[in-house]
Amino acid sequence: MNTYLNIEEPAPAPPPARFALWQLGFRPFYLLASTFAALSIALWALQFAGWLKHPYLAGPMWHAHEMLFGFMLAVIVGFLFTAGRNWSDRPTPTGASLAAIAALWLAARILVLTPFGWAAAVANVAFPLVAAIALARPFIAAGSRRNYFFIALLLLLSVAAAAVHLSQLGVVRMPGFAGIQIGLDVVLFIVAVMAGRVVPMFTNNGVPGAAASRRPWLERLALGVLLALLLGDALQLQGPGLVALLVVGALAHLARWILWQPWKTLRTPIVWILHVAYFWIPLHLLLRALAELGLVSTSASMHALTVGAIGGMVIGMMTRTARGHTGRPLVAGRAEVACYLLVLLSALVRVFVPLAAPQHTLLAVSCSAALWSAAFGLYALRYWPILTRPRLDGKPG
Repeated sequence: MNTYLNIEEPAPAPPPARFALWQLGFRPFYLLASTFAALSIALWALQFAGWLKHPYLAGPMWHAHEMLFGFMLAVIVGFLFTAGRNWSDRPTPTGASLAAIAALWLAARILVLTPFGWAAAVANVAFPLVAAIALARPFIAAGSRRNYFFIALLLLLSVAAAAVHLSQLGVVRMPGFAGIQIGLDVVLFIVAVMAGRVVPMFTNNGVPGAAASRRPWLERLALGVLLALLLGDALQLQGPGLVALLVVGALAHLARWILWQPWKTLRTPIVWILHVAYFWIPLHLLLRALAELGLVSTSASMHALTVGAIGGMVIGMMTRTARGHTGRPLVAGRAEVACYLLVLLSALVRVFVPLAAPQHTLLAVSCSAALWSAAFGLYALRYWPILTRPRLDGKPG
């Protein structure tokens, strides 16, 4: 069912001046996520360079936690609240309830910077739990069974957040990064599912004659491998079994990507960004297999996923869905293309410079952070008036 992202041609009238931030989920969460992405990565670069310290989630743990449970989760919730309304034909949170959920997210971001570890834990565990409940209501009311798994994935993210905080607080004995890894596996699965639903559709709609296609057996294999990887990481699988799983996954996702005809999208930036971002998924799986064999650093694999795949897919979807759901043409202008290129350059620098020249890792992190912050800062500035004003065509949302 593809109706949830179908957009009608906008009316030529200028947007009304009234404030519309709380009319649909993508509006506050895209704005919060982009602003947070720009500021938090700049703070992380200062911390990585040794110029900034804070008391609770220190160093890489804070960085990983906030990118996963702050930035990525905000975008996912904003997207699901928006698409979920169309999938179920039922209302998702708006108005005061949407503002309250956004306030919970913001409180979680502030609390991790304080000494109040238990308060930070409660807020961070509660946010995906509340989002799951808010999404369950329309899905269950509509009997939208094919989307129930999104509820389960949000609940699993709540469990992963709990694991990180309970480990950090000394309640359970487990590596804090185990919760981060499980959370990243969940986000990877969500991105892969959504990409399979929308990238071929967007390609065929936006590029005449593209003939992007899918194969049911390949879809099952590609997504099944990611679920197996999630289970393997939960059981702390290592060694040849994990390497084999990662290699199969890389090949399956590469084959999936090729069927989408990415080379035919080069003249359509709002489409090619999604293809380029998705290519980082098989690259991430391959680099993780090499890291398991001790041939490359784990950091290269993780940032291929977080900066390349997720960052690229997020900036592509945030521009497309924000334009579509505010009644604007689905065309990327100079600002959008600049955002795409900045994110992709950030990924290239962060992944490959430390691999080629480890002695320049600090410089690579700093440059990558500057590129990333510029991309999402530009998005926040460019899309502030779009996200805070009503649709051009006068429709709700």
